[in-house]
Amino acid sequence: MTKWQYNKELLPSRAGKNEFPFGEKGIVFCSDCHSIYDQKSWHHNKENKKSLPVSRQNKQEKLKNQKLILCPACRMIKNKEFEGKLTISDFPLALEADLNKLIKNFCQRAFERDALHRLIDIKSDSGSLMATTTENQLAVKLAKKIKEVFGKNKIQIKISYSADPGDTVYIKIKFAG
Repeated sequence: MTKWQYNKELLPSRAGKNEFPFGEKGIVFCSDCHSIYDQKSWHHNKENKKSLPVSRQNKQEKLKNQKLILCPACRMIKNKEFEGKLTISDFPLALEADLNKLIKNFCQRAFERDALHRLIDIKSDSGSLMATTTENQLAVKLAKKIKEVFGKNKIQIKISYSADPGDTVYIKIKFAG
């Protein structure tokens, strides 16, 4: 009698394991923004130090393994990649400064909460704005905030998500009237 076995062709692939690898040992510093990777997540370096003092004895093991690398957000900016792209068109020219200010302030508050949520760039081009972000959720929340703030104008929002391997979201916001 043969022992029952799984059909290996039907098992789910482990494609996602490379995107979120196991946590690094020790403390990792970003060489650009000086954020800290500790306990499997990135945090702000509130003391703006490029390394931690060696006098702490309870973290002796972590201090031995200090490294300098780029955090995922800085790596995306360096490689000219993004996860969220907003294209705002047909807005009244009187609102351009307010839109710029809203986008910058909203993304600054998001950055203060999470070290990886960043505004990459805002480009203004003949009656349209294009903003790119490092997080797709940030772009969606920003689009909803723009609709909430400028709701008296008729605004159409179209959100399209990229194919399965990527996380990129493309958002088109059109002011009508």
